[in-house]
Amino acid sequence: MKKILIANRGEIACRIIRTARRMGIATVAVHSEADAMAPHVRMADEAIAIGPAPAAESYLRMDRILQAAKDSGADAIHPGYGFLSENAAFAEAVRAAGLVFIGPSDQAIRVMGLKDSAKTRMKAAGVPVTPGYMGEDQSLVRLERMAELIGYPLLIKAVAGGGGKGMRPVENRAGFTEALLAAKREAQAAFGNDGVMLERLIRRPRHVEVQIFADSHGNILHLFERDCSLQRRHQKVIEEAPAPGLSDELRHILGVAAVTAGHAIGYENAGTVEFILDMDDCDESGDPKFYFMEMNTRLQVEHPVTEMITGLDLVEWQIRVARGEMLPLMQDAIECRGHAVEARLYAENPDRGFLPSTGTIAKLGFPEGVRIDTGVEAGSEVTVHYDPMIAKIIAHAPTRAEALTRLVDALDRVELEGPASNRGFLARLAAHPDFRAGAIDTGFIARNEATLFDRPPPPPGVVAAAAARLLPGTASGATGFARPFRLNLPAASHFALWAESETGSGTEQRIVAGDNGLFVNGDGPFTPDPRAVILPCPHGVEARREGASWRFLDHDPAWEGHSAAGPADGAIAAPMPGKVISLHVRPGDKVAAGDRLLVLEAMKMEHRLTAPFDGQVEGVAVAAGAQVSEGTLLVSLKKAEAE
Repeated sequence: MKKILIANRGEIACRIIRTARRMGIATVAVHSEADAMAPHVRMADEAIAIGPAPAAESYLRMDRILQAAKDSGADAIHPGYGFLSENAAFAEAVRAAGLVFIGPSDQAIRVMGLKDSAKTRMKAAGVPVTPGYMGEDQSLVRLERMAELIGYPLLIKAVAGGGGKGMRPVENRAGFTEALLAAKREAQAAFGNDGVMLERLIRRPRHVEVQIFADSHGNILHLFERDCSLQRRHQKVIEEAPAPGLSDELRHILGVAAVTAGHAIGYENAGTVEFILDMDDCDESGDPKFYFMEMNTRLQVEHPVTEMITGLDLVEWQIRVARGEMLPLMQDAIECRGHAVEARLYAENPDRGFLPSTGTIAKLGFPEGVRIDTGVEAGSEVTVHYDPMIAKIIAHAPTRAEALTRLVDALDRVELEGPASNRGFLARLAAHPDFRAGAIDTGFIARNEATLFDRPPPPPGVVAAAAARLLPGTASGATGFARPFRLNLPAASHFALWAESETGSGTEQRIVAGDNGLFVNGDGPFTPDPRAVILPCPHGVEARREGASWRFLDHDPAWEGHSAAGPADGAIAAPMPGKVISLHVRPGDKVAAGDRLLVLEAMKMEHRLTAPFDGQVEGVAVAAGAQVSEGTLLVSLKKAEAE
């Protein structure tokens, strides 16, 4: 194997290039028009354009990728993850073209690619599966009948794909049909397959997966487990290895079950067997019962945490196995050292339902002491065409507590200007005391929403640290652009700052500094908190500590004038570019707060837009099926008059 074409983009393409270069293997990048100047394009030895920005016209075009491999003289293709990585037809076409596919066989991908067929095969192999319906009859009558037999609550799940798309929990019979139709629409849009399966809903599940590896010589092993329970909308947010709180016996059983699953389908290369642990149903020893959920026949996004605890390069193993070598190590030689935790930094806005955010990254900086996997840089454009991941931040330490502390500190030190991001949310999540105690399941984020989105006032020590950076006379080299302000204090001169939360709300005059020290609302003096991370931001600084963050400005934001009309004023605008799937109101309709106004499809996910208050629909500016840009006015409301 002398040259590998990488059929992917972003951070995973950069990741593969680094390993290939270390192994002395040349690389070929493919790119869309939007990615012509992307980091992975510049890193590779060669780069070939394969089409316009939409993935369907570039990264999902098998013919263009195979032609690029032929034109460049590549002898192997690595699919990364996403796009064509779990497409059996692509794996088959690559091998038919005389190239090496760095991944499993197309037969294995087909068997495990559909959740219903995968569970049927696993059940036959003796791997526990969740009770439910996995039949081919997809008629409404059949699905309704099986739902009654399974019993409510239940889970509707697309048989193809993943990432939470095409998945709907249903509490009772009344909500089944609407949820079923929505799941089928979403599955069809995302995967081109609207087939679904039904499962008994496990109320308090943990998501634990096992990394397996197999070669063409009959050897198969596991590289321990990962916990991926911290999720929102069924999408992983923070992953860690090993999974906390499991008994040694359960860890062993999960590893054996994963290896059994691989043997059952004659698996080769890297794969991940995913399990659901039912935390409300434990055996006599206290271990939760577990069930096979699905198998990902590729490298996982969260593979770095496994690399950190084993000291192994999983991409190197993939390449070695693909070129016919035996596994570099056997099971007994693999050790688990310490603990690793990974946070996915996304361009998305947690305060707006985690809607993806787009735009140019004006500034991007990461701290030392942690691993950073990224495929963007300052100047990169985050578009609607691809996954909005900015980076994966991975911390490793001898203990879980130390790893989490390092992760929170690293997140506090990330510098990112441009699109909105989930940085602060990730830091608060990793610092949450219940998470640090290991009390986790997939409902953790929803259950702790109040504390995770809380914006407490800044502690006096943090205020003092921020003021010391901005106000004259309070720290060596401090700049003095704060406005003069008197608060009846005895100092000869005083200066004021305004504290502002992450969301830009709740501004107030909070800080006064003078020749005789730092004061908060007239109390003090206070000593700056050395744990606070102080970073520059426009017109002030941002202070961060243990996941919380505050901005301190040198002027009152109210002086800048009122903000544009928004939901509070009744102007319901598109939060991101997308397609209007359905309208649920007409001009003149009365609505209550929380009533559905319309459904917007964006990035193959459905987003419901609801009324922010009781009122009446004044106008509807779009029609069902319309494509809209971010900020487009959709519906205008008028508040109900107070009685």
